[in-house]
Amino acid sequence: MDGDGVEASTTAAWIERHRQMYERARHPFTVSIRDGTIDLSIFKRWLSQDYLFVREFFTFVASVLLKCCKQDSSDMEIILGGVASLSDELSWFKNEAAKWGIDLQVFHRSNLIWSTTGSSLSNISKIFPTIACLKTITDISLIVRFLQSFTEPEISYAVAVTTFWIIETVYQDSFGFCIEEGNKTPPELLGTCQRWGSAEFKQYCQSLQRIADRSLANAPADAVKSAEEAFIRVLELEIGFWEMSPSQS
Repeated sequence: MDGDGVEASTTAAWIERHRQMYERARHPFTVSIRDGTIDLSIFKRWLSQDYLFVREFFTFVASVLLKCCKQDSSDMEIILGGVASLSDELSWFKNEAAKWGIDLQVFHRSNLIWSTTGSSLSNISKIFPTIACLKTITDISLIVRFLQSFTEPEISYAVAVTTFWIIETVYQDSFGFCIEEGNKTPPELLGTCQRWGSAEFKQYCQSLQRIADRSLANAPADAVKSAEEAFIRVLELEIGFWEMSPSQS
């Protein structure tokens, strides 16, 4: 325990403190994948919206790396690995979209118009009338604004890397559940679930957790408070993100 009273297992304590919300992040969407009851049209919608998220997440992770460099931290290699994996992830999304017959550029262009011009949904619908769920663009804009806030120089490395850890961990936990023993995950979705649910990705998340705990142990009390607030906000946004997929068009 350091001078601010922060223990090494701060992140584990937060998971326990906010256990109910954390477990809600294992959404019926991913449960339906594990149970084999998933509507594949819903999965395809998720694939489209997650592609938009990953594009924005790339900038967020780069900002975490920049803060890490300023700290002269030994964490750089692990965070650099995250940047490299996101490049591979974008390629994976494009390949999956081709396999499922999804035009990712429609979603990307509509999101770009929404984020840069503030166009109303009605205007976007006139330009891209084939989008199945226009509300997705609105909801993703909330996530984008949240991620963009971490690029501000006043946001500490401890807060940013803790946010990075919980975002990745929620995904690992959700998709890891889909490949646990006894799953009925459809064969065509196993590759997706293994991408984030694998033992290798879990080890990566554990590495991020150790970095977050170490950073929090050396952070002032106000930064620790901000990091916990970001932790809670990530869970709220993750739950909302899963709920975008089953929503009706």
